[in-house]
Amino acid sequence: MSDCSHIQDLTKLASPKLSQSVHREDCTQCFDNQDSPFGIDVCLSCFNGGCLDSERHHARTHVQKLHHPFTLNVKRKAKPSAQRNDDNDEPPAKMTKLAITEDREEEKYEHILSVKCWICDSAGGRILPEALGDPKIKSLVDGVMQSMSSARQSEVKAWEEEILPCEHTLTLEQFATGSIPASGLAHCSACDLKENLWLCLTCGSLGCGRQQFGGFGGNGHGLTHFETTGHMVSVKLGTITPEGNADIYCYSCNDSKLDPNMAAHLATFGINIQGLQKTEKSMTELQIEHNLRFDFSLTDESGKAFKPVFGPGLTGLSNLGNSCYMASVLQSLFSLPAFKARYYTGSATHSDVCTEPFPAACVECQMFKVADGLLSGRYSHPANYTVDPKVSNPLAHDSPTPVFQTGIKPSGFKELIGKGHEEFSTMRQQDAEEFLIHLLNVLRRDAHKRKDATAADATAIFSHGTEQRLQCGECKKVRYRTDSMDTVSVSVPAEERGKDADGKTLYADVLLSQCLDALLGIEALEYSCPSCQKSVHALKQTKFSSFPDVLVVHAKKFQLVNWVPSKLDIPLLLPENDELEFTEKHLGHGLQLDETELPNDAPAAATLPEFDASAMAQLEGMGFPTIRCQKALLATGNSDAQAAMEWLFAHMEDPDIDAPIQASAATPSGGPEPSPEQVSMLADMGFTPAQARKALRETSGNAERAVEWLFNHPDDMGDDAPVPTPASSSSQPSVPSFGGSKDVPVKYRLKTLISHKGPSVHSGHYVAHIRQGGGDWVLFNDEKVVKADQESVRELKKLAYLYIFEKI
Repeated sequence: MSDCSHIQDLTKLASPKLSQSVHREDCTQCFDNQDSPFGIDVCLSCFNGGCLDSERHHARTHVQKLHHPFTLNVKRKAKPSAQRNDDNDEPPAKMTKLAITEDREEEKYEHILSVKCWICDSAGGRILPEALGDPKIKSLVDGVMQSMSSARQSEVKAWEEEILPCEHTLTLEQFATGSIPASGLAHCSACDLKENLWLCLTCGSLGCGRQQFGGFGGNGHGLTHFETTGHMVSVKLGTITPEGNADIYCYSCNDSKLDPNMAAHLATFGINIQGLQKTEKSMTELQIEHNLRFDFSLTDESGKAFKPVFGPGLTGLSNLGNSCYMASVLQSLFSLPAFKARYYTGSATHSDVCTEPFPAACVECQMFKVADGLLSGRYSHPANYTVDPKVSNPLAHDSPTPVFQTGIKPSGFKELIGKGHEEFSTMRQQDAEEFLIHLLNVLRRDAHKRKDATAADATAIFSHGTEQRLQCGECKKVRYRTDSMDTVSVSVPAEERGKDADGKTLYADVLLSQCLDALLGIEALEYSCPSCQKSVHALKQTKFSSFPDVLVVHAKKFQLVNWVPSKLDIPLLLPENDELEFTEKHLGHGLQLDETELPNDAPAAATLPEFDASAMAQLEGMGFPTIRCQKALLATGNSDAQAAMEWLFAHMEDPDIDAPIQASAATPSGGPEPSPEQVSMLADMGFTPAQARKALRETSGNAERAVEWLFNHPDDMGDDAPVPTPASSSSQPSVPSFGGSKDVPVKYRLKTLISHKGPSVHSGHYVAHIRQGGGDWVLFNDEKVVKADQESVRELKKLAYLYIFEKI
């Protein structure tokens, strides 16, 4: 059949299993894809995807490293007749999940396939034209092409969100009030709206919903009905189908729910679901559509469109559905010199030395891939633009109608970084600040695992220390505590000053300097002094123990509205020159010679565990006092902010809710003995078994928090005896290094804004504004990258969520 003598070995290879990822869309080490002129070579042994670029040659490198000799070259082009009409897509017969189904590629694209042998040609692979005529090889190729692609596989898995019944839908009591008006005649009982109507399944009242994505009107009268009557469960009329599918919402749970007896419940009000047709989009459909299309303004005040920009460092990131929080963080990180130097300059050679057999599972590979994609400029060109590799700068693009980029798709990066994480492994919208912290921790864990002392730690630019000083108001003794931090979270006070024409609450301006002064100011509190042996008034103050090279300020603008944490649009004013300065008064120096330290035998302090930092930040960001947050976490396992918040709501009226935590109520710092598997996992990362066991005991067996504990306690060797701290020695000890510098004064200048639109950080849309070298601002809105005018940036500075400052 062929003069290739190795083809018999090719017939022995097996098709991909359902559990295997098939990387046929793009290279696992760069963003060259199957639409590129050379296509992608898919390894027929492990299904890795590699590019054929002469400089990067990732397919050839993979063959040489793993000795996998056969590949399938995949090139794709769109069919001219491929058209879709998403508006006519019907939902599944029984929508109990929010799920995305796989598109059939063969309906939209045609593929040019060729099998190659790299033993016959080690430079670029020899094409075997006759190979596809062999039934066994044809079956292998069909298996590769018909399998769910790696990106789609992770996307579908991440989108799945089970919608379940709740106690309120299962125990629903109804009061028959007769039939409701027919479709087209029915309207809200409190206004004239005839769309977006929600039927109360308790009493049959019709109320309009809240303002919906996509411009659907709503005055929230359904919510008002719940607040007035306590009737919890409603159904959206326009979403009912004969198959029993509909939007069911429980106002008490504040979430979409399933009603197993919906047909019977609707029959109470004369509604026969068999005769109904779906006339409105469901909340899940609207959510997906909203997060795919949500847009910041891309025009100036006069209505003129901002000009798209292209080139190195100006590459967009395609929205994967709910990934704008990740895109804004990545654009911000790779605008910083430390991340450019660490992950871009070495990207060309990393594939040659990487010891990880599968690049898709290598954090380093994926960081180099994203850096190359964002910074090289190769993928920064107008959509549908044919890139000529012979032209050095084909982007002199000027069109009366803006043509944006398609953007690179970091699907592999998102899957790897979110793997095993309860939130970041999903397609739900997430908090940008939480993702930043998570990503920094992932990079540090990976570096520790590889023990690469030669590579610079780009994350160190954020590291700094904070010092907390506590002084008893009676005996005047003090206690110091230092913590390692990557961001500075400031509370932004809300002072209402009226409403606008649309009824939206307006808030008074707040100076960022005031928020920082409040954070670093002196606070009075009740304290059980171990020296005085009684409850006293004490003074607490936070200062920097070191200053980072890059300062991230997280503006906490939350308030509980109807028991739901909501983001408030409070204008936060920066200094006119976008600069911050810290002096000697902001720097802590630890225990002084004329100070006497408080003893360490305070019962409550000695037995309190280390509280989950992320959960504490979320709860405190909602406005709960620290003592309540700690009690809630102790009561709910010390890891789940949502469970802790629910506990707080249920115990708001407890008479001892604000009382100090007593020793008998606290969880001992020495938790249960960890399993050998957990100890082995941490030991594989380079920690000693003693360190691993102590970290797991200190964090109640939570492996992820145990790793963070180990990084925050580098000098703790795992002994049961307490590790000496700066406050436990009579002589002046060396202060633990948390990164950063003690040099003052120190000045910072604003580099990046991460802004957010929407009522909550878990919905809506994030974008990043980044100051370029010449002082101009560029807006990164997913795949849309445009030059922003100064006026729009000036307004967005007031409402940003994260502010990133570089040290001058």
